Amino acid sequence: MNAEVKDIKKVIPITPVEFEPDGELVSLYAAHEKIYPRSVKGVFSNWRWIMVWVTQIIFYGLPWVEWGQRQAVLFDLGVRRFYIFGLVLYPQDFIYLTGMLIIAALSLFLFTAVAGRLWCGYACPQTVYTEIFLWFEKLVEGDRAARIRRDEGSMTVEKVGRKAAKHFLWIAFSLWTGFTFVGYFAPIRDLGSDIISNNMSAWGYFWVFFYGFATYGNAGFMREQVCKHMCPYARFQSVMFDKDTLIVTYDAERGEPRGARSKKADPTKLNLGACVDCSLCVQVCPTGIDIRKGLQYECIGCGACADVCDTVMDKVGYARGLVKYSTENAMTNKWSQQQTLRHVFRPRILAYTGILLAIVLAIMVSLATRTPFKVDIVRDRGVMARVVDAGKTENVYRLQVMNATESGQRYRFSVSGLPGLALTSEDTVSVQSTEARTVPMRIQLPFEGASVGSHEIQITIESLDSPGKLVEKTTFLVPQQ
Repeated sequence: MNAEVKDIKKVIPITPVEFEPDGELVSLYAAHEKIYPRSVKGVFSNWRWIMVWVTQIIFYGLPWVEWGQRQAVLFDLGVRRFYIFGLVLYPQDFIYLTGMLIIAALSLFLFTAVAGRLWCGYACPQTVYTEIFLWFEKLVEGDRAARIRRDEGSMTVEKVGRKAAKHFLWIAFSLWTGFTFVGYFAPIRDLGSDIISNNMSAWGYFWVFFYGFATYGNAGFMREQVCKHMCPYARFQSVMFDKDTLIVTYDAERGEPRGARSKKADPTKLNLGACVDCSLCVQVCPTGIDIRKGLQYECIGCGACADVCDTVMDKVGYARGLVKYSTENAMTNKWSQQQTLRHVFRPRILAYTGILLAIVLAIMVSLATRTPFKVDIVRDRGVMARVVDAGKTENVYRLQVMNATESGQRYRFSVSGLPGLALTSEDTVSVQSTEARTVPMRIQLPFEGASVGSHEIQITIESLDSPGKLVEKTTFLVPQQ
């Protein structure tokens, strides 16, 4: 067996097999290979850890932030209200969710067109949690070489103890992650109190353990298999690439032919390129690929291979950049870094950026100018239309007024649209903060005010305590006498 492959991966046989007509035994599936990524330091590694800290401080810290007398960010499905700092959204505000999904999709297209799988390499939860779990693994079991020796060695008390300690840390971290996730959908302080007092609902326990189990399984065991076989992004990313997309590349013209040599040797006399064939670029790759074979769909663009290659180049005294972020056109035309960056900001990128900024601006303006209350008008089916005293026609409606602010509000109603139309029920109502109230409304019309049939009228709802006015249309029925 090749010594490099043996050092990098541990081959585990797979059972599904078939027989060819000549009797040769062949496997139906490629053998699963466990990957032991080597730790690496460098510019891109530092950025990955910065993103780990930023994303996790936000994820774990945000549910504990208070806004007024409540949790700052809370998606309360029970009462169907979403709180995002000072913003209160209802199911009727679904358009904003659609806008956020469009922004996320366009951002993904933009980042991918600029620099490939930046999201995958630096901010994807699968990448972030895998990085954290690998840190736990290194803390308990040692570096890569020690982990390989321990896994290939016989079962010992030390091995069992270290494995148990590692899994204990993984499970504890996963359960905390599940608890935090559920804390976005139920007040996290109440959730913590319920767990301590064992009063949490069965569904609460289910979701904490479900999300914890998903984190434990994906980041602890499946790892690169999620990126390679489960994530659809890896399959269609090539559609968003072009020859000016920044990707992790190996300079084959400079690096080949590769080969080992002493530090003092002159590679030109040995007819060798800059690559010393140390295989470290493969050992640090979280998906186990060899970047020297070209870009592969498994590559998540994390730049670990570039970091370790620069370290090796420094040690042997060669120029950095044998493995680097570059573009296909830059490698072909031997562009400088400045030329490469100028071509990165091409019309396609400017179009994505312009559309993205326009949508973000439109949503921000819409949120800033939205009326801070909602009104639904429903005709009372029990009393469609009737003739009352003095020969007037009366229609009865039910108004549901939803106060989307966090302070009590008073609202005043008025009607228009037909001569003599009048509101005979209460014209002012008070609604508590973030609450909804159903209000019966009676509207009368003199008999001579309209002909028999259906007529459009307007109901105006105006807030007396804050700016905002809504004009809702409905119909007024005039029955035959």
